[in-house]
Amino acid sequence: MADGDTLVIAHRGASGYLPEHTLEAKAYAHALGAHYIEQDVVATRDDRLVVLHDIHLDRVTNVAEKFPQRKRDDGRYYARDFDLAEIKSLTVWERRGDDGITAVYPNRFPTGVGTFRVPTLRDEIKLIQGLNKATGRNAGIYPEIKSPAWHRREGVDLSSLVIEQLDDLGYRTKADPVYLQCFDAAEVRRIRLELDCGLKLVQLLGENSWGESDTDYDALKTPGGLETLSELADGVGPWLGQLVSTAGVDGTPVTTGLVSAAHAAGLEVHPYTFRADQLPPGFETMEEMVRWFVETLGIDGLFTDFPDLAINALS
Repeated sequence: MADGDTLVIAHRGASGYLPEHTLEAKAYAHALGAHYIEQDVVATRDDRLVVLHDIHLDRVTNVAEKFPQRKRDDGRYYARDFDLAEIKSLTVWERRGDDGITAVYPNRFPTGVGTFRVPTLRDEIKLIQGLNKATGRNAGIYPEIKSPAWHRREGVDLSSLVIEQLDDLGYRTKADPVYLQCFDAAEVRRIRLELDCGLKLVQLLGENSWGESDTDYDALKTPGGLETLSELADGVGPWLGQLVSTAGVDGTPVTTGLVSAAHAAGLEVHPYTFRADQLPPGFETMEEMVRWFVETLGIDGLFTDFPDLAINALS
């Protein structure tokens, strides 16, 4: 890939076509030409690393059917409460909503169909490395450390385990095809300074109301916040609503200025999430949306459930 090209990052794999974070979704993302493939990482009870969008199992697996007595007081089933062998016995399906029945994206792969499993981080990276060797096309990896403060309260240093495993698999420096991301700004600082991580780091940006971490995202998005962040991180991952607003009666997209401010601070910008079946206001097609964010805002990469559509739009 030539310098200056926009990175297409497969969000949870080719999750627009297959259940998220399954090896099948990752293999298909590779086949579709994704430049990087994302891994959300959480820890099991026996401190093994698995790829799962969040710390809960119940929206994407049959855990409630298989282990009905293992939910916590809040009614949720946590990956941290299960050994790896137990998690590997679960069937993964297309993400469901709060009712545990209805698919979040009803026009995608039928929920409850097929035999998919929760992969370990090691198995997934080995798959991507194997596909790279077999095809001669090198896709990078894009792990996210999920809820590190919560994991520490549960007795495990997730960041240390992830960095150790990445190092073991050959990812050690900024020259390697990997970005390591996290929503927790204190953890990003810790990863860089205390854990002495030499990888490219990305600070994910959410909203303070989401409760992702104790991070003040409003402060991070200011020019001063971005400048300070650039001393530790190589990029930011904002959600689409932080980059564009609408103005006027015609709903024309208008930039918020965050991309240019991040670039002024020397940071790459990789926003999430570009979905053909969930277009933001002001856009009628996925191609139109991708081209506007790339050509008008100048983003450096994008997370998408549909890597093939993003690549086609860019070409």
